[in-house]
Amino acid sequence: MANLTINGKSFNVDAEPDTPLLWAIRENVGLTGTKYGCGIAQCGACTVHVDGVAMRSCGVTLSEVAGKQITTIEGLAAGGALHKVQQAWINADVPQCGYCQSGMIMAVAALLKEKPKPTDQDINDAITNICRCGTFQQVREAIHAAANA
Repeated sequence: MANLTINGKSFNVDAEPDTPLLWAIRENVGLTGTKYGCGIAQCGACTVHVDGVAMRSCGVTLSEVAGKQITTIEGLAAGGALHKVQQAWINADVPQCGYCQSGMIMAVAALLKEKPKPTDQDINDAITNICRCGTFQQVREAIHAAANA
């Protein structure tokens, strides 16, 4: 049994300590915005924030996140308003299929928290999420728009 704090709410999760956080979020808590992509922490579709740091939840176990604050895409917006990255995504028409987008948005939100005005090189270094639709130019446009919002 693990006690997790996700999006400010406490959840008792009946799972083994070595269970990937991704499965607890999706299967035990029922938040499905965090997606399974590769299962080896490479693609980024499962990115969430753990104590404000972007992490790929398929590669993090429940024992590693006990007592930490977890934020999923469902918890990114606040006070009835979209997060500035979510709004920039809409404005720049970033999503095509949309599957990887929640993880990409979470990675970008963490980048902007660390570097409010990232350079293109900062973006290249930090945003390693994979988008099979190839919307990387729109992603970069949205990141710069969010940074200037």
